[in-house]
Amino acid sequence: MSPSSPSKVLSVQALRKQYGATVAVDGLSFDVGRNEIVGLLGPNGAGKTTTINMILGVLEPSSGTIRIEDVDLARRRSQALAHTNFAAVYAPLPGNLTVQQNLRVFGLIYGVKGLSERIEALLVQFDLEKFRDVKCGVLSSGEQTRVALAKAMLNHPQLLLLDEPTASLDPSTARDIRTRIREFVTQGTGGVLWTSHNMYEVEEVCDRVLFVSRGKLLLEGDPRSLPREHGKATLEELFITVAREPLALERT
Repeated sequence: MSPSSPSKVLSVQALRKQYGATVAVDGLSFDVGRNEIVGLLGPNGAGKTTTINMILGVLEPSSGTIRIEDVDLARRRSQALAHTNFAAVYAPLPGNLTVQQNLRVFGLIYGVKGLSERIEALLVQFDLEKFRDVKCGVLSSGEQTRVALAKAMLNHPQLLLLDEPTASLDPSTARDIRTRIREFVTQGTGGVLWTSHNMYEVEEVCDRVLFVSRGKLLLEGDPRSLPREHGKATLEELFITVAREPLALERT
């Protein structure tokens, strides 16, 4: 990391998103540091995907600020998003294009320099060489996830946003994906914001977790010690409490 590089790849301050009378995200503030995987956790409807979509520039916040690599997303959108990429199980790549065609199309969208060489490197890195000319629509779930991650790495992102990246994968494939994402964090200078409902996975992969309920940040800390701090035996038990009794945690 150069002396001029900011210590945080993502800084979110007082983020709010309101639809009429409905508040989806209510004053969220958090950050993601370099070489850090941060879990964004909470029940369905807590505001996680809305938050990710605001960080991606897909949704405009009602108020608050988002800085990526210390670049204000609202003021310099293209520059901020040049450092960002995304993968999610609900956003598969076009199934009628081959693996190589998908990587080339997205590489052109991202303006990746030396694109052919970058694609070759990613095909090797994600063990996709034998699927180069296979249409993505006929790949298995695990293979499609590897292609989605290769696509997400095309522009050498500093901020990687992962929304349920291992959902529906078998345990062995999910472990492989977690290992690849951990390598991205440890071998470079980037950070990851990761949503998951798999608390075992979160404990294994995340350095820090943020529990969100009804658009507000309730708890933050180390996933391995946070349950004990709130009188719970496991992270899953803590998650259930967040989902069912968030007000009880706000009082602790």
